[in-house]
Amino acid sequence: MPSEKATALVLRTVEFSETSLVVTLFTREFGKIGALAKGARRLKSPFESALDLLALCRIVFLRKHADSLDLLTEAKLLRRFRIPLRGLGALYAAYYVAELLDVLTDDYDPNPALFDSADETLQCLAAGDDAARCAAHFELTALRLQGHMPSLDCCVGCGTAVAADGGRVSFGLQAGGVLCESCRPDQRAVASISPKVLETLDALADSRPEVWRAVDMSSAVAGPLRGLLSNYLAHLIGRRTRMHHHMAALFAQCGKKQDKSPQRRSEK
Repeated sequence: MPSEKATALVLRTVEFSETSLVVTLFTREFGKIGALAKGARRLKSPFESALDLLALCRIVFLRKHADSLDLLTEAKLLRRFRIPLRGLGALYAAYYVAELLDVLTDDYDPNPALFDSADETLQCLAAGDDAARCAAHFELTALRLQGHMPSLDCCVGCGTAVAADGGRVSFGLQAGGVLCESCRPDQRAVASISPKVLETLDALADSRPEVWRAVDMSSAVAGPLRGLLSNYLAHLIGRRTRMHHHMAALFAQCGKKQDKSPQRRSEK
């Protein structure tokens, strides 16, 4: 049986025995794979620290038949995910990246662009970039690359252009995007969003760094935006994500940084 080589991100590890692990990896070349890493829990493991959660590694594995775990034979660490100073939010966002890679992909369905986006997002989080903004941008990128990006400008029911015109816009959580007034009554699970939230979603989905990095994640926008994405994803995958509450807390902090005004400084 020939071996395969790939670059991988470690999404999840589960203890299999006293010495082994079952690992879920997202690879650039093969997509998501599940593999058995024999001896990975030993003190002198052949994998060393290459299988730490969110690590980037180069792996060698033996591909098994359907419904069987692959066998991981080698793993060389390329880069660890390092949490920045006071980076609990970055850690939550990184865990969310790993969960999205897991729930939005199928085994052996390669998507190099999605892998590159996840790798870039983890590097941005490790560098201390805004965690909420990075998480939302990756989430929308993943939805787009996997064919689940909601329609933000045309009615998902009839295809006509939907303009906010200063009023609130109907968003079909099951339908997958904005709805015009004619199609709205026929749909279930519909949310009402402000033009600002819709505009922010569109900017965060932009692939150009100078666009999505400049998005203003104020508290007035971040909360409703997180709620909309969470509800949309829940309808898409059939349940809430494990990181749902952590992400809600992370977005709730947007725009709430302490105001260090001259008056406050003088009081100190």
